[in-house]
Amino acid sequence: MLIAIIADIHDNLVNLNKFLNWSKKNKIKKIICAGDLTNSETLSVLGKKFKNSIYLVRGNIELYGEKELKKFKNISYFGKTGRFKLDGQIVGLCHEAHFIDKVLHSGHCDIIFFGHSHKPALEEIDEVKLVNPGELGGMWGKATFATWNTKNNKLELKLLELI
Repeated sequence: MLIAIIADIHDNLVNLNKFLNWSKKNKIKKIICAGDLTNSETLSVLGKKFKNSIYLVRGNIELYGEKELKKFKNISYFGKTGRFKLDGQIVGLCHEAHFIDKVLHSGHCDIIFFGHSHKPALEEIDEVKLVNPGELGGMWGKATFATWNTKNNKLELKLLELI
């Protein structure tokens, strides 16, 4: 299954729409969002335009209310940290890296996605992959996101300008 991972959109609807169009063309099955959508309009665009499952954690500067999330049956919202099973793997999710320990204390994870730094990163600690897809918003650098093929466990970083 092909999953897309995004973080730090910061209300850049142009980039979000370009990403969502690419996702549709490339048959992305699920989206994991490591926070900082920011406002209600961005939440609405994501929730309405992507019909499949979205896994979401709260970023540090979100402006939407948690009540607004109830409008979207396709969004699984975890608050600050989350842990869920996806295609046989245990996935951890948080926005800020300092929450990774909290995710790990909630139970075993095969992979943890996070954001906040706006810098793409991939490392492995004690057989747990830690992945930051960078920033879709393109505020401090080039707009990026990641894909994860759960069948072969391949992770790939994508530059939005090249899709």
